[in-house]
Amino acid sequence: MAATAKMALALLAQQNGLHPAGWIKAGGPTDCANDIDYHIEMARLAETGKFDLFFVADTPAARTDNLGAWSRYTPYMNCFEPITLLSALAGATSRIGLGGTASTSFYEPYNIARLYASLDHLSHGRGAWNVVTSGNNYAARNFGEDKLPPHAKRYARAREFVEVVKALWDTYDDDAIVYDREGGVYFDPAKFHVLDHQGEFFKMHSALNIARCPQGQPVIIQAGASDAGRELAAETAEVVFNSDDELPAAKAYYDDLKGRTAKFGRTPADIRVLAGFTPMIADSRWEAEDKYRELQELMHPLVGKVRVSSDLEADVSDLDPDQPIPLERIPKTANLHTRYFEQIVDMIKNQQLTLRQLWQRYERGNKRILGTATDVADTMEEWFRAGACDGFMMIFPTLPDGLQEFVARVVPELQRRGLYKLDYEGVTLREHLGLKRPESRYAKAALSRAGGAR
Repeated sequence: MAATAKMALALLAQQNGLHPAGWIKAGGPTDCANDIDYHIEMARLAETGKFDLFFVADTPAARTDNLGAWSRYTPYMNCFEPITLLSALAGATSRIGLGGTASTSFYEPYNIARLYASLDHLSHGRGAWNVVTSGNNYAARNFGEDKLPPHAKRYARAREFVEVVKALWDTYDDDAIVYDREGGVYFDPAKFHVLDHQGEFFKMHSALNIARCPQGQPVIIQAGASDAGRELAAETAEVVFNSDDELPAAKAYYDDLKGRTAKFGRTPADIRVLAGFTPMIADSRWEAEDKYRELQELMHPLVGKVRVSSDLEADVSDLDPDQPIPLERIPKTANLHTRYFEQIVDMIKNQQLTLRQLWQRYERGNKRILGTATDVADTMEEWFRAGACDGFMMIFPTLPDGLQEFVARVVPELQRRGLYKLDYEGVTLREHLGLKRPESRYAKAALSRAGGAR
């Protein structure tokens, strides 16, 4: 890692935090899910801490079974639609990037292209789209299917989907809107490009009805863990979330992903890898451990079982929580979240945990650190300097207090060590992350033709 490099930071903004009992112990209001003022305050707090990205995860579905468990576990059961929320936050903030999830399995490319282009304009160049293929069957049932299509088919659709969206974002050249009052011409038709596309999944004769984005194109985010996911990320993503919880595995992922970029005509510098990082901060390590243990003890057994069942893709609700999960109950392969499935299977097979121990230790990936602000900064510095990441996706067990503690105590320490910026040096998310502004494919083609004509 270059001595002048600064780590990037993103916030996973999930209401009262990621921990299943976070809403019970949150250091703030629990009735905040539909409160725009709460989200504005959290985004502004992250902006005070010079975070690069405020990120909203999403799935287009509520859970419709096991309601005894889901009524105690809040994710996606009462939440804003991301683009609506981020558009509101665009007017309440001025620097922090605004990213949200939208699924290639349940949207159409034109919708996504238009929504995220609008967000980029509204925020003056701070928009980002997290590309997902969706990882639960609840979503499939909202759109006329019993379950998600096979993993490989979802990723094939996603690859074509992203290419179509990026082409639509290039409908107008940067200087196509001329506002020529004297000549009565609003835009130059020679700099307006209609997309004719016929592929396996989409057939379109189409043009986007909004000017080219301030960033050229919104930043594309992905979290590719499977081989298909890594290929898609290496080809299309500019920010990638990694959930490995040990440094050697994170380093291997980082090197593997960036090593795949060359075959797609890209360089390692075209991608920023953010490692998932879950800190619990206190005045001492034992106090931080005690705070986390209290959260774990508040997790209801129904919640523990449904969390394991969801990522194992097998119902364990009938099992004795104080016995290990029988190996014959483990599916051979995953069709939802491959990375989480592999992690939980590894814990079952190699750690011989009881079901209760499993749900209390399982973190859905991400590096957990319990300790002081110095302990947290030390671990972040170790990972960053080892080349295991370009920064971190901060995932706080409880919000807003976890973010408040981090901004007040860890950010100054990272700045003191020269690892983190003292202030924003630009306006757009691309400027924050050191990502180049993509040139329009049509401008590049015109330059190529002009060069050939010489």
